[in-house]
Amino acid sequence: MLLELDIQDLAIIERLRCRLLPGLNVLTGETGAGKSIIVDALGLLLGQRADSAMVRAGAERAVIHGQFDPEPVADLLGDVLGAHGVPSEPELLLAREVHAEGRSTARVNGRVVPVRALAEIGRLLVDMHGQGETTSLLRGAEHIELLDRYAGFITARGALAEQVARHAAVTAELAAISRERDARRRRAEALAHAAAEIAQADLAEGEEAELQAERARLGNAERLALLADRAYAALRDPGDGREGGVDLLDRALEALQAIARIDGSLTPAVESVAAAAEALTERASEVLAYRDRLEFDPARLQEVEDRLALIGDLKRKYGPDVAAVLDHERRATRELAELEGGEERLAELRSLAAALLDEIGGRAASLSAARAKAAARLGSLVERELAELGMAGSRFVVEVTQRDHEDGVPLAGRRVAFGAHGVDSVEFLVSANPGEPPRPLVSVASGGETARIMLGLKGVLQAADRVPVLVFDEIDAGIGGRVGAVVGRRLWSLTDRHQVLCVTHLPQVAAYGDVHWRVQKQVVDGRTVTLLARIAAAERVNEIAQMLGTGSTVGRQSALLLLQETEAWKVGQRTAAGRA
Repeated sequence: MLLELDIQDLAIIERLRCRLLPGLNVLTGETGAGKSIIVDALGLLLGQRADSAMVRAGAERAVIHGQFDPEPVADLLGDVLGAHGVPSEPELLLAREVHAEGRSTARVNGRVVPVRALAEIGRLLVDMHGQGETTSLLRGAEHIELLDRYAGFITARGALAEQVARHAAVTAELAAISRERDARRRRAEALAHAAAEIAQADLAEGEEAELQAERARLGNAERLALLADRAYAALRDPGDGREGGVDLLDRALEALQAIARIDGSLTPAVESVAAAAEALTERASEVLAYRDRLEFDPARLQEVEDRLALIGDLKRKYGPDVAAVLDHERRATRELAELEGGEERLAELRSLAAALLDEIGGRAASLSAARAKAAARLGSLVERELAELGMAGSRFVVEVTQRDHEDGVPLAGRRVAFGAHGVDSVEFLVSANPGEPPRPLVSVASGGETARIMLGLKGVLQAADRVPVLVFDEIDAGIGGRVGAVVGRRLWSLTDRHQVLCVTHLPQVAAYGDVHWRVQKQVVDGRTVTLLARIAAAERVNEIAQMLGTGSTVGRQSALLLLQETEAWKVGQRTAAGRA
């Protein structure tokens, strides 16, 4: 609901501030008093294009503030506010400044935002009908939403939207896998080659060190044999009649043992020398065995060199050592298995996408058939409303169409495009004059006719229409008193779910107002200004009489009778509907 509107230095408005109330707020006054300026100010607050010529002469800027209760559409507002970095709060404050030099500034809850943010927020808060349309009913994208809310299809459409979202996710994954297929194939080939090459080599950890040691032995076999002979000769058999190291140590041991038998103090020395003699004897045997094993084998040396070369080649490709090469083989094998599983996933996704498409097609076909029936009902109801609003002979068509698409869902032998709303596009068409073909609402030329069409639609769709504030600017253009009374009733009926503001020249419409505002011009200090004042109940008789064209006693009696009849009708409606 619009709680307060504050306008400063806009056209002939110097300062105007009003706290609006629930129900039907009517604005009346002489032509040129500034009623439409108030509506224009509200339009600026909702993101309409600004013109610096609207700034009051001599002022630096025009400023408009609006305070709204966002609760009725809080769930929708949250995302819009969040997108512009504005936190949700219990009250919503919109502001628009239009500077004389041409700049325009927008604020939401005190934060500067782009002007388009006001438009995005305004679409959720206010529908304006009349000369300068900003109504949601003129936006074709809204029509399917209104039809579905009217017919109660939101739950069914939500279930369909879930399936469409699943299908979109599956097709996105399919596309991603397909795009990567060549790269995956090339990767799989590289992994398979690496795994096979490493496996064929049959490596073992520690093998390289052993081969390097063997290569050193085989490559130096003759020198090692010579050194082993020299070492053994020194230990056991110098070969020139001299004793070897082992023999000398044995002789020393015999002497020490003889001493120990006389003087036991050398027993520890005897034990140490005995152990050394035994160890030296064993080492001499090992040297001899080593010498006997040595042989020069060129064929085996070549085998070792080739094996080391193979290991070196694998290390250059796959890792710094044999352990890293073997780890590469294990990782390649695992990744290869995953890549090969991708083909299975591709087949699985294709099957799932086809199944989802069939399910979407079935749900969408049922929803489309139901929409066609609901569209016919809605069209008839709106035409009945238009007849009562003085537009007898007008046609209103809710057109439900589909668009062919080769990748769409099957529907009656066709392939049609689909989305979260199903397969249908919905558009409201109207023919205001008999014999004329129905055209889109936005093409209706007459502002008065457009406003009455909107009023008829709002009356039928009010349960489906969530926009909390409705503004009708001179909806009575071109109609008489009898139809005016019908218009007034329709406007008041909308207040069950909406706050309604109506600029009117017809007393039959004004009489239905719950709150009556008078707009008038005055000259203050040589300047013309627009003033807005709420008319008390006792003063409404005079205002309605003036609107009837006379302030005479007869005119006042007619105004009083009109107000009494109107109030009696409203009381009856409240009683019948259980309204307070």
